[in-house]
Amino acid sequence: MPHIFGRIFGPSVPVLTGVVLLGFAFGLPTAGAASAVSPGDRTAEAQTFANEKLALWQQRLNLRDWNISIAVARATDLKPRTLGNIHWDTEKKTALIRVLDPTDYKLPPTEILKDIEFTVVHELVHLELAPLLTPLQRNEASRRDEEYTVDHITDALLKLDRSR
Repeated sequence: MPHIFGRIFGPSVPVLTGVVLLGFAFGLPTAGAASAVSPGDRTAEAQTFANEKLALWQQRLNLRDWNISIAVARATDLKPRTLGNIHWDTEKKTALIRVLDPTDYKLPPTEILKDIEFTVVHELVHLELAPLLTPLQRNEASRRDEEYTVDHITDALLKLDRSR
């Protein structure tokens, strides 16, 4: 599976398998119809969707004792070529996940929700691994390995979930 950070740009956008979203997701118009959904409405829908997926996956990954919140962020508020991030405080057991605003996606509208869920699960897997990865162990090479591993775990979890 290509690295998560490569999914936002370029013509080779991977498609997560096993998921069918209804055409009305994100207020998608039918062929030839004008879109009545504003960018602000899509941002609000993304926030609601991300919060729902956070609750589901936080439960599944047994992170119930964490106070985790989601924020929809513009691309300018994230590192270049990223779709989200997570910042946590292990002592307070708090975390903030930021997911990319639908306005800034370079994916077809039908793929945005799937990608937002991928980002939420991806960041939760980072949180799950946090006790194993102290700041002293982190360097560029280990971060690449961590991203690769987190991508594969996330992909496996979502494929399993979507095959039910």
